Amino acid sequence: QVQLVESGGGLVQAGGSLRLSCAASGRTFSNYIMAWHRQAPGKEREFVAGIRWTSGIGSYADSVKGRFTISRDNAKNTVYLQMNSLKPEDTAVYYCAARMLGLEYRYWGRGTQVTVSS
Repeated sequence: QVQLVESGGGLVQAGGSLRLSCAASGRTFSNYIMAWHRQAPGKEREFVAGIRWTSGIGSYADSVKGRFTISRDNAKNTVYLQMNSLKPEDTAVYYCAARMLGLEYRYWGRGTQVTVSS
């Protein structure tokens, strides 16, 4: 059974940093794209960053480019999202997700709350 478990959320002041972790288990993710999405109150869930597990190549939403960095640790089967220069508009529940290349996101974590105060 595939499980994605997020951690690392919390309350931080604007300009601060947080690192989110997503522990993945239940299968091999070598042909998968792992990603972070977020959903703010009253808004639709949106893509934040993604990484191809095998190559480590990342992609980012324009709103977080230059501030967020996605990475993975193969040995720990964990994906990270380093968030720097946080803004109040980054406040949201952050979800870890996984999909095979060319398919929709199939696996989702339960989310972790990130709150950025001004």
